[in-house]
Amino acid sequence: MQTKENIQNIAPYTAGVLKAGALKLASNENPLGPAPRALAVIRQNLDKLSLYPDGGCRALKAALAGHYGKTPESFLPGNGSDELFHFITGAFIRGGDRMLTSEVTFSEYTFATRLFAGLPEYAPLQDGKFHLAEIAGRITDKTRLIFLANPNNPTGTYFGAAEFAVFMQQVPEDVMVVIDEAYAEYVTAPDYPDSIRLLDDYKNLILTRTFSKIYGLAGLRIGYAVAAPEVIAYLNKTREPFNVNTLAQLAAAAALADTEFVQRSRENNEAGKKYLYAEFARLGLKYYPTQANFIFVYIQQDCLAAFQKLMELGVTVRPLQSFGVPDAIRVTIGTPEQNQKFIQALQEIL
Repeated sequence: MQTKENIQNIAPYTAGVLKAGALKLASNENPLGPAPRALAVIRQNLDKLSLYPDGGCRALKAALAGHYGKTPESFLPGNGSDELFHFITGAFIRGGDRMLTSEVTFSEYTFATRLFAGLPEYAPLQDGKFHLAEIAGRITDKTRLIFLANPNNPTGTYFGAAEFAVFMQQVPEDVMVVIDEAYAEYVTAPDYPDSIRLLDDYKNLILTRTFSKIYGLAGLRIGYAVAAPEVIAYLNKTREPFNVNTLAQLAAAAALADTEFVQRSRENNEAGKKYLYAEFARLGLKYYPTQANFIFVYIQQDCLAAFQKLMELGVTVRPLQSFGVPDAIRVTIGTPEQNQKFIQALQEIL
C-alpha cells in the first residue's frame, strides 16, 4: 500500500480518557449545559431528521449577519472550527508552503496544514502569550497562512488591539491571517481587538468562532468563519455539500439570540476565575490569568501522573504533556460546586 508522504507521520487524533461518573473539566465545555433556546428548537424539529439539511445554511447565515451587522455572504458555517481549518488550509496551502503559529497552541492548526502537505513553523510564546513581533519576523515568501488563537488554547492569554494593529501592518497582503476566536464571548479585557470591524480593513483576515463553548453546543459540531465575501466564496469551493446538520443549524441560530444564557455563562465564569485564582495562590501554584473558560496551571509534578490521580478521585482535566508542558494542566472553569470538588481533589494529590 502506498500512502501520501505528507500524512505518513500524522498521528490520528486520540480522544481523552474519561472515567464513568467523573466530573469532566477537560474540554472547555459550558458547565451550565446547552443554551435553553437551542434545546427548545431541537425538540421542535426532531421530525425533520429524514430530510437533508439546507446545504447553504441560509437561515443561520442570516442570523449571523443580523448579529454582527455583516452580509450573509461574509459567513461560512462548518462542522466545528476543525472543519473550517481544513477549508482554509485546503484553499491556501500547497505542497511545501509554510504556516506560521506559536508553540503551545491548538494542535489542529498543525494537523490541517500537514494534511495538505504544508510545513508548520512555530514561534515561541512570551510569558504564555503569542509573540506577534516574533511571528511577523519569521514571515518569508513561502509563508501562506498564519494561525493565531485569541485567547490562546491552552494558556488562556490574549493579544490586544494595539499589538495586533502593528502586526497586521507587517503582514504582506498575500499572506492569510486566521484568528481563532473560539472563546471570544468570554473575554472581558477592554483592549481585545474588534476583529469583526477589522475585516473591513483587511481582505487577508479570516475569523473563526464556534457554538461549542459559551453556547454549550459542542455535541452538535457547529462553528463559522467570517471574512470578506470574496474570501468566503473561495473557501466554499473546498466545502462538502450538507456539511452542517439540520439540528446544528437551527440550534446555533436560536442560541445566538439567547443573550440571557450567554450573560449567565459569563457571570459563572468570572466567579469561577476569582475562586480558582485564590485557591491556586493559596496552594502556591503558578497560573496564567485567563480570558477564556479554562485556566492553565503549573502543578509542580508530572501532569500525566496527576491526571490519573485526579481521575481516580472523580475529576478529569487536560494534562498538557501533548502541548510540550509536562508539569501543567488545563482545567475548565465549572460551577461553584464543580470548582470546589476539583480543588479538593487537587489539594489531595499535591
